[in-house]
Amino acid sequence: MTDLLHVILLGIIEGITEFLPISSTGHLLIAEKFGLGARSDLFNVGIQAGAILAITFIYWARIWQLFRHWRIPANRDYLAKLAVAFLITCVLGLVVTHYGFKLPETLTPIAWALVIGGFWMIGAEAIAARQVERSQVSWRVAILVGVAQMVAGIFPGTSRSGATIFTAMLAGTGNRAAATEFSFLVGIPTMYAATGYELLKVLKNGGAANEDWRALIVGFLVSLVVAFIAVKWLLGYIRSHRYTAFAIYRIVLGVALLLLLPSGG
Repeated sequence: MTDLLHVILLGIIEGITEFLPISSTGHLLIAEKFGLGARSDLFNVGIQAGAILAITFIYWARIWQLFRHWRIPANRDYLAKLAVAFLITCVLGLVVTHYGFKLPETLTPIAWALVIGGFWMIGAEAIAARQVERSQVSWRVAILVGVAQMVAGIFPGTSRSGATIFTAMLAGTGNRAAATEFSFLVGIPTMYAATGYELLKVLKNGGAANEDWRALIVGFLVSLVVAFIAVKWLLGYIRSHRYTAFAIYRIVLGVALLLLLPSGG
């Protein structure tokens, strides 16, 4: 029962943090280090897929419109940019995997990433506010968003959504809603691909028998429901608010971790 409660709490944390620019991976690692127990890579990626399924439901009408009317030049152009951003992330991800990248075993790098990312968000929002507000996603935005996704994957605490949203805003898509939509849509194939990759690794290595599938399913479903609620709230919030509150939260959490963690922690 205690383990099931931990799984539910991890699903809630993932659902809340996946699309808010505060780093889901960082929060999961913090939660695991502070008593919720270490989980497999497949579990962590799997519950992220639950959050991605939620965003798929939320943006289903937009996704259907893009594919149904793909012959319209604007839709075809947008789909191509999503594909390019996704492919850049995949290629860079394979390169990083080839060189044996692993998540950090201590929280100190995550704490620093939270703090630095918080100040970066404040600065990026200020710079974007002085630009002409544009909703169009350029090819430069698509390429840089693909790179930003991979950078966020390498440095837990950075936040995939935060990195991609603010990269898009700084690169020319100054409209918060448009930058957020592109970030979320490109995250859909990215996280599904990551989940599939981890699943294939588990099956290939014979680890399926050792995986706690019940925990994975429960965490997936909890994350799905919570992420749906969180994203619906966020999309309404950003219509009239900046992301500054999330930046401050990141800085406060990061500083608290640096003060609380033992040396080398």
